[in-house]
Amino acid sequence: MGGFWILSTMTFLPLLGALLIVIVRTATAGQASEDDQGRKAMAAALIVSGATFIASLWVFANFDTSRAGYQLVEEAQWYGTITYKMGVDGMSMLLILLTTFLTPLCIIASWTSIKERVTEYAVAFLVLETLMIGVFCAMDLVLFYIFFEAGLIPMFIIIGVWGGVDRIYAAFKFFLYTLLGSLFMLAAVVYMSIVAGSSDFEVLEQYAFTPTAQTWLWLAFAASFAVKLPMWPVHTWLPDAHVQAPTAGSVILAGILLKMGGYGFLRFSLPMFPDASQLFQPAMFVLAVIAIVYASLVAFRQTDMKKLIAYSSVAHMGFVTLGIFSFTEAGVQGAIFQMLSHGLISAALFLIVGVVYDRMHTREIAAYGGLVVKMPIFAALFMMFTMANVGLPGTSGFVGEILTMVGAFQASTWAAAGAALGVIFSAVYMLRLYRETVFGEITNPKLETMTDVSAREMSTLIPLAIGVILLGIAPWLIFDITESTTTRILTLMAGG
Repeated sequence: MGGFWILSTMTFLPLLGALLIVIVRTATAGQASEDDQGRKAMAAALIVSGATFIASLWVFANFDTSRAGYQLVEEAQWYGTITYKMGVDGMSMLLILLTTFLTPLCIIASWTSIKERVTEYAVAFLVLETLMIGVFCAMDLVLFYIFFEAGLIPMFIIIGVWGGVDRIYAAFKFFLYTLLGSLFMLAAVVYMSIVAGSSDFEVLEQYAFTPTAQTWLWLAFAASFAVKLPMWPVHTWLPDAHVQAPTAGSVILAGILLKMGGYGFLRFSLPMFPDASQLFQPAMFVLAVIAIVYASLVAFRQTDMKKLIAYSSVAHMGFVTLGIFSFTEAGVQGAIFQMLSHGLISAALFLIVGVVYDRMHTREIAAYGGLVVKMPIFAALFMMFTMANVGLPGTSGFVGEILTMVGAFQASTWAAAGAALGVIFSAVYMLRLYRETVFGEITNPKLETMTDVSAREMSTLIPLAIGVILLGIAPWLIFDITESTTTRILTLMAGG
């Protein structure tokens, strides 16, 4: 089953769906209203993204979780040292499943909220899905860079066209921050391909770069991955992007795109530049702890629900950085788990905000209060995701945070102690948000007409709730898949 077509089919199926939508739209121009064409395009996008999720399950069914290294490898020669090479290991397999799981939910969440250029919106999301999957499947450095950078374009369009009042500013800030960081990575990609004579991941993992070269290459890659993660102080694009993006855009941004930073550190920095990774470990611990504490304190001062959750994402991704650079099995396992957990929890929280925003058209916390009276089901779901974000035992948030801190404690007690402050602070700002929006008396007359979550909204939130609880009570489902990958990364780092 590891033939050429299995990974490529899954990767390019959304792109094929996007092309078909464009072809049908062009062929039927003038035969149907803009609204009718848009609804059909969204239906097609939902079908295609659903089929892609099924294809990813098919790939997973043929994936051997006990084996280390890449599987289902597909390879074809391109030009010179550049190859079209695709493959998956335990880490990338899980991130692919997260991507294909969230995309259909985003289409459903956008069903009624997107009213203009609906066909183009559906096309942009499908193109973005192909590029995100490609990032996690690529086994060639040049191919990875193409997928990694091309993903900026549809997200830039999604924010810039369907975002809020200041969408143009937020879209350009997002684009310029990420593009500037990636220019350094491009220089590193060219250098590595020339020096090693190959851009193949497996070749580069075995190539011994000099300590000086490792230092510069590590910095070049870190410039890109730190922005994507995002790390302090290059995180400032994220709150603006989240606030201005449509709900589904925020879901993909927090759920998938931020994970590419952590994925990059684990895929390249640790196994390919082990000496430099050791050299920069103290600095990464400092930056991670600052991100956790600073972003948590800033989150507490926010009056916009989306901006609060955006800063919360910066803090929680700080735990990922901490786990990665602990260089311990618990830390790396925890970092991968935290990426998956945060993907589910942050997606759910942005969808929660989208539910009330669609009704009230404001994200100001002060505009709400007493929602439990009118929206008891909403209040129950919001409570569950709030507790998961706080790290309540029994939810996926607890497992990810405790493991990253255990790993960090083995490497640095002060870093673990600093991260522990973030756990306390997250409880403060999340419970404040919940109390002020859900409890108390209804003081805003507009809230009297609020209706509880609809069946469509439930169809996006319930799957996420199941995922958060399932991973919280059965984390070994993830560890069984990531154990061999974690061991391989740490072995390569140790020079094995």
